[in-house]
Amino acid sequence: MFKDGKDIFNILFEAVSEGVIVVDNTQKIVATNASAEAMFGYSKEEIVNQQLELLIPQKYHAKHGAYFHGFVKHQESRQMGKGRDLFGARKDGSAFPVEVGLNPLKIDGNSFVMALVIDISIRKQHELQLQELNTKLEKKVSERTQELSNTVEALKMVNLERDAEIKKRIEAQNKTKEALKKEKELNELKTKFLSLVSHEFKTPLSGILTSAMLLGKYKLSEQQDRRDKHIKTISEKVHYLNNILNDFLSIEKLETGKITYNFSTFKISKVVNEVVYNANMLLKEGQTINYPENIDDYALFQDEKIVELALSNLVHNAIKYSSENTLVDIQITQDETYSTFIIKDNGIGIPENDQKSIFNRYFRAENALLTQGTGIGLNIVKSHLENLGGSISFISKEHVGSEFTFILPNKAKQ
Repeated sequence: MFKDGKDIFNILFEAVSEGVIVVDNTQKIVATNASAEAMFGYSKEEIVNQQLELLIPQKYHAKHGAYFHGFVKHQESRQMGKGRDLFGARKDGSAFPVEVGLNPLKIDGNSFVMALVIDISIRKQHELQLQELNTKLEKKVSERTQELSNTVEALKMVNLERDAEIKKRIEAQNKTKEALKKEKELNELKTKFLSLVSHEFKTPLSGILTSAMLLGKYKLSEQQDRRDKHIKTISEKVHYLNNILNDFLSIEKLETGKITYNFSTFKISKVVNEVVYNANMLLKEGQTINYPENIDDYALFQDEKIVELALSNLVHNAIKYSSENTLVDIQITQDETYSTFIIKDNGIGIPENDQKSIFNRYFRAENALLTQGTGIGLNIVKSHLENLGGSISFISKEHVGSEFTFILPNKAKQ
């Protein structure tokens, strides 16, 4: 299989710290690296030319075939096991949790699947520890609440005439409950944040690593289109990671009050042109953006970068959550006091039960959980707009589309 360029391929394989397993369309293992062999406890001679089920616990064999054929049919790089726990089987019979990234590739006209395997046993242990801590905290909250409740009832029975004193104690109890509740919420938020960062960074990094490995295999001039594809993948994922970091920095500045706005007078059309230019590179097949009419004379005295951030976030969301051959419509109007921006799409929409939480930090709607994202963009946009005297709202219907509207004063208060 890998006769040509064997030395280069072996160097790339052995340089990867993750386990790498390559199988053909019959699920026969055709190549592994040292990390994979050490992870599963087999030598190369014991694992190559064996069926992939050798590395999968027996109880998962029945469903694995359907998952594999489904992946081969769609032929796209993705993380395996969305929403499910995955396990590998070592030579000694023990099972261990894994994270698997699947990547299709063709070599000499033959189709293969490359799996990047990571042993996440330590991470699972940490998650279990966090769950145990949450359970202990909930028990502690319950015990403290019960103790305070008992104390209040005892005081009422001892002296009903001391209503004022009892009222003060009840208020103290409520404050304690609220403090404990906030403590619990903070702990849960930290857990969710760590899980989010781990997932949102690991998936793009795995894609970058895979594309970087495959770039070295396309050396012929007629393979330039394949090289360009992987270079584009690397560029997009690096850009995505950079945006995540910028979002986290924005949250920190907003929370600490360290944000500084730079006000200037600018044409709205300048911002729109920049946003539409960048958005055009993200459009899916057949998608179009309807450019707003009659905006050449519109101007604002605001923070230009924040206006661009808000418009860009909403336009990119409209593209991301809409299918091919759909329209993203941008409408902008201005009166003597305010400018109104409306971004309408024909996408998946927001489920009614999720709409009340859509601006909450880290919140993702139920129908968007499988789409890449952090759930902090709209929260940041809302905070900035309100700081600048503006507002944001939306109307949405699932499977029909969404319409987001944000309003800003034409002249910011400094």
